[in-house]
Amino acid sequence: MRLLQSIPIYIMVILMTLIPAFTLADSSENFYEEDGEIFDDWDVCRTRCTGNDGFLQVFSQTEFHPVITFESLGENADRAYQLGQVFAQDYPDLSQRANKIFIFARDKIRYISDGDQFGLEEFAQNADEVATIIEQQGVAYGDCEDYAVLLAVMYKGAGYRSAIALAPNHAATLVYLPGYKRANRSLSLDGESGWVWAEATGGNNPLGWMPERYMGVRLTAFEVTDEALTILQPPAKSPTTVTQKGGNTGIRISPFFGVIAFMFLVPLFRRRR
Repeated sequence: MRLLQSIPIYIMVILMTLIPAFTLADSSENFYEEDGEIFDDWDVCRTRCTGNDGFLQVFSQTEFHPVITFESLGENADRAYQLGQVFAQDYPDLSQRANKIFIFARDKIRYISDGDQFGLEEFAQNADEVATIIEQQGVAYGDCEDYAVLLAVMYKGAGYRSAIALAPNHAATLVYLPGYKRANRSLSLDGESGWVWAEATGGNNPLGWMPERYMGVRLTAFEVTDEALTILQPPAKSPTTVTQKGGNTGIRISPFFGVIAFMFLVPLFRRRR
């Protein structure tokens, strides 16, 4: 994990309560339920961020690893990564390309809580699931980690370095774009300047706009790589499906980010090896 220089913050992670029984459809295949949680065919828990199988692998107050991004990178690269490649072909200018990708995610996703969308306290979507829905329906729905994961993968596909950043009650994307003139705050990751905050959850946000409440503080961030998760074997579990219910799209804090309500105050965060 890496250091994002920009709020003295604390993260305290508390395991989420078990979700009720459900019947779900109209999303990715090969989900299964175990002990009240939903897992995919990489055995990643989509309804919990913590632990070795959580979708962000939050291990402690100083360690997280956004494993869900690696379902769409490396050998797993698919629709989201390919979307980034299309932008790379269409927009040779780095700043223009980065901005076009940001606007795509901002305008093609509508913010909705997981409770309203799935009837679950938490359900993280991977980048290809969101990209597929956009491709098929013209618009997708998600909360802040869904925006962040899609942007991180698309930026990788378009040839940029990208990272996932965690803040109290929030997640966002960082893109490495030295010299970008429109950012309201210059950011450094492990002392390396040139990182730009990508806050796509607001309908009018420009690339580089960082909310004031996150300025002047230390936030945790993890630069994603092209590593890929490997499916060792199909899980020997009874499959379940996940349904998008729709509903009120007004902003409501996801319980996951309500749980991560305190960020830890430490001088340095190191990337997990």
